[in-house]
Amino acid sequence: MKRIISNAFTAAAMALMLLAAASCSKAKFNIDGTITEAADSLLYFENMSLNGPVVIDSTRLTAEGTFAFSDNAPEAPEFYRLRIAGQVINISVDSTEHITVKASMPNMAAGYEVEGSDECATIKELAVKQMTLQKQINDTFANPEYSFQNESVVIDTLVENYKNDIRSNYIYKAPMRASSYFALFQTINTGGLSRLIFNPRTSKSDVDAFAAVATSWDAYHPGAKRGENLHNIAIEGMKTIRLIRANESKAIDISKVNVSNIVDIELADNKGVIRRLSDLQGKVVLLDFHLFASRGSTERIMALRDIYNKYHAQGLEIYQVSVDPDEHFWKTQTAALPWICVHESQADNGITLTKYNVQAVPTFFLLDKNCVPHKRDVQIKDIDAEIKSLL
Repeated sequence: MKRIISNAFTAAAMALMLLAAASCSKAKFNIDGTITEAADSLLYFENMSLNGPVVIDSTRLTAEGTFAFSDNAPEAPEFYRLRIAGQVINISVDSTEHITVKASMPNMAAGYEVEGSDECATIKELAVKQMTLQKQINDTFANPEYSFQNESVVIDTLVENYKNDIRSNYIYKAPMRASSYFALFQTINTGGLSRLIFNPRTSKSDVDAFAAVATSWDAYHPGAKRGENLHNIAIEGMKTIRLIRANESKAIDISKVNVSNIVDIELADNKGVIRRLSDLQGKVVLLDFHLFASRGSTERIMALRDIYNKYHAQGLEIYQVSVDPDEHFWKTQTAALPWICVHESQADNGITLTKYNVQAVPTFFLLDKNCVPHKRDVQIKDIDAEIKSLL
């Protein structure tokens, strides 16, 4: 019996040794370098998987800032990143590269140097371009001279110009490259919410870009999961665009066309009565987008009560759009509120938010007596002064 147990243990040990040896013999890629001015910072090495970032390794940086990571070489182009807190350097690997990165905090994300990979150099170009776009968007939001309409036009133009540049000079120029895949998933932050720059759910040209990269990856990287993911996104995008075009082709009721520059809203209030924003012409309107289930909702509602009590008798009205998924919960929360409370259900598919380019909730707009947007919250430094100027 002892001999049998001994033989079994020996066989198991040998199997583990063979498995370990096979693992060690796999081709590796290496990433090393220095990140200065970051002593005692924790540097993470992460795989940007289809399900989100996965930590592979980490190291506590010394005063010299040297680091070195390695992992098994992927079978198709794969994406990784070096991260210290919110500072990120994106890396692409498709074989046994030896990539060297040099950077310095606190400007690690934009000021780094990379050697050993043309893809990583191109990804840096794209990252810097994206940062420039984000700064332009932030500056637009912060500019008090822009009206709501001007702000939306400026941001839409900035984004469209960016996409034209990336499509022409990167994606369509070399759709098989990892950098083209990376470009499709770049994001911007507008109003506190992160969103894709290339949106295959709303734009035919963006769907075409996804499809071009997907087709190219089929040829150059057959069977890759990321290629399959691109195909799925492109197919779903095509379906969505067809639905949008079908809806747009339906006849428009001329009696409902508004030519007074009002971006109208028509939703049911908490008693089931349809309330139109355009019916409030002649009043100054605080158009509020709110989520009662969010943290800080009670404090925000109290602040709105103070504004309402102070200015309602002088001609101010609050038109509040809730996006709470639980309609019953919304009704209980708004039962005692004195202003107009309407609800956009999930069935409405966010059409009201889209009309006002709302990227994050809560937010609000001040509308003049013609129900035309005057300013949004990020442009307002003194709410009392702005309301008084419109009354």
